[in-house]
Amino acid sequence: MKINSPSLINTAGLLSTALLRGWMNTLDCRWVLYDRACDTALDVPGRRRIYLFWHEYVSIPLDRRGHTNVTMLLSRHRDADVLNRMAMHQGFGVVRGSTFDGASTALRELIQTSRKSHITITPDGPRGPRRQVATGPIYLASKLGMPIVPMGYGFDRPWRLNSWDRFAFPRPFSRARAVWGPEMVIPKKLDRDGLEHYRREVQRMINRLTLEAEAWAESGTSKIGELPYTREVLRPGNYMPQRAPQTFVDHPAAGRHAA
Repeated sequence: MKINSPSLINTAGLLSTALLRGWMNTLDCRWVLYDRACDTALDVPGRRRIYLFWHEYVSIPLDRRGHTNVTMLLSRHRDADVLNRMAMHQGFGVVRGSTFDGASTALRELIQTSRKSHITITPDGPRGPRRQVATGPIYLASKLGMPIVPMGYGFDRPWRLNSWDRFAFPRPFSRARAVWGPEMVIPKKLDRDGLEHYRREVQRMINRLTLEAEAWAESGTSKIGELPYTREVLRPGNYMPQRAPQTFVDHPAAGRHAA
């Protein structure tokens, strides 16, 4: 049943936020980062990025990385109205719309927002196909000159909805894991073939990190460099960012770029 009343949407968003926080508080949440400087909680001035992860795991970053100067791109569809309120309650900026139309209001808002805020997008949302990156986020990264940070999330044997994305609900007192990859630099002024090349590379990386996070959550093992994944808002003085060796993706017309 769809909710049409603004007051009911706001109430549902507030209650859903409280439920999310309480539910996530029962979980053992841990993460690893290929580059700790990519943590949005550090909020290094002048360094803005686009963060991408699959739609089915939106509950983890929604709960753990609010109030860190991040703007979410959410669909204008009514199904996202409650999620919109939840994101705002959790301390995210919100832009409603799509990255597909270059002349869209959403794109203009994102260009304006990118000057002062990180951007996060579920690149397979809002309607799928599941775990397939749309071209829109790649075009946006190329146009704005913002690196992409791919992210993988996983729960230990979650319950899943019978939806297009098989949305994941964590079991109480289970494990949640996150693996954030290194920056992927997308060259400017890419043609159609270039956009498709980087779309495939970003998709491959998000899938790889997601499978790694899911396997880690199910195994219950430890990882070198793992950290508690808390809501704490860190600042540059809290720790010295540690940078992992970067990998690279090749494009014949663009040379070698960090991925």
